[in-house]
Amino acid sequence: MNDRNRADAVYRNLLTRQGEQWVQPRVERTRRVLELLDDPQRTYRVVHVTGTNGKTSTSRMIESIVRAHGLRTGLFTSPHLERFTERIMIDGEPIDDGLIADAWDEIGPIVDLVDAELAASGDAALTFFELLTVLAFVAFADAPVDVAVVEVGMGGTWDSTNTADGDVAVIAPIDLDHADKLGNTIAEIATVKAGIIKDGAATVSATQNAAAIEVLTAAAAARGATLAVEGTAFGLTTQRLAVGGQQLGVQGLAATYDDLYLPLYGAHQGHNAALAIAAVESLIGAGTQPIAPDVLADGLAQVTSPGRLQLIGVAPTVLVDSAHNPHGARALVAALSDSFDFDEWGIVLGAFRDKDTAGIVATLAPAASHVFVTAPPSERAADPDTLADHVQAAGIPVSVHPDLADAAEAAREWASASDRRAVVIAGSVVLAGEALQLAAAEDWKEGWHA
Repeated sequence: MNDRNRADAVYRNLLTRQGEQWVQPRVERTRRVLELLDDPQRTYRVVHVTGTNGKTSTSRMIESIVRAHGLRTGLFTSPHLERFTERIMIDGEPIDDGLIADAWDEIGPIVDLVDAELAASGDAALTFFELLTVLAFVAFADAPVDVAVVEVGMGGTWDSTNTADGDVAVIAPIDLDHADKLGNTIAEIATVKAGIIKDGAATVSATQNAAAIEVLTAAAAARGATLAVEGTAFGLTTQRLAVGGQQLGVQGLAATYDDLYLPLYGAHQGHNAALAIAAVESLIGAGTQPIAPDVLADGLAQVTSPGRLQLIGVAPTVLVDSAHNPHGARALVAALSDSFDFDEWGIVLGAFRDKDTAGIVATLAPAASHVFVTAPPSERAADPDTLADHVQAAGIPVSVHPDLADAAEAAREWASASDRRAVVIAGSVVLAGEALQLAAAEDWKEGWHA
């Protein structure tokens, strides 16, 4: 069996487990596995990232800047767009198939032991995400990496990634999401996310709702941690459009950095970059030593964020964005207005039924001239007809399509009628991943062929 087949077998094995949406406050199960593996997550420094939106982009920026310092990096994010090895990156590349398969073989006997312990106590076996976290931590130790940037799966306090002790805790914007698991108010959600702040750690936060800041301030004080918040301790000084992205000025914790090029669209990505810079300053220079200008410029210039306002088609222009809740949809709508010069947007929309679909539609409505509704390839997919009802209630022309291929073809044909029209595919990370594969297979960057 070759390494790719071995890695695919690992993924199939993971899929037999309880899925990522099966979440219980049981971090001690992951901790038990890691203890039996001699705590690999303690062999490197960790930057731990939570929040409601912007976690993945911020994590990727932090990793790129750290790697530009000449350090070996690990990056753990979720979910994946096309293949699960994207979730575990080493030095900016998806983990090698052989390495992930070897890590699986390494943890196998321990997983069997802990599963047996759980069964004996009447508890459920280790889940998909718990095991993926263990795999990442083991792979990073085996590499070995100097620094791991770890994105929380959900929440913070009881997330399996919270078995790592973050030297730096990064809090991206907090908003309402996963209310059934995290809480119905900003304060409740912030309390769960503040659980990643460790004793004596440095904490950096994006601009937050006042209720969230109150929670974060109290949590940091209780743990003897520092807290630096965007808008007071650091932040953007300038932001303007540039070819392929934007030009930024950032007041960091230790210095001011001017004329930084970020090859990503959207004002929110500029704020993510400021947060990432503050995080790296906190990690490498304890917040008092500036990042060398050439290192920072190189780190930001190499940043990619697949599935986030990513250009995947031309003639007509087609973007894909993984916005999957109202907060993400707000950032998308702002970016479409600020970063692109089109009069009409066709939105291909597919979402999960456990999301605030009415809120997503209401937020996207001001930007939409026509909505092409479909369903992500998932058992969790929202009913397209229900989505269409929300769109119709907003007074926007809508059509329903059986799959993404049909919706995208209709949207691209609609957009090809005018050079003032463009398309964005949004609503789900799973849909975004399918769009990337479809665009590549049909070569959308070659333009529309009727």
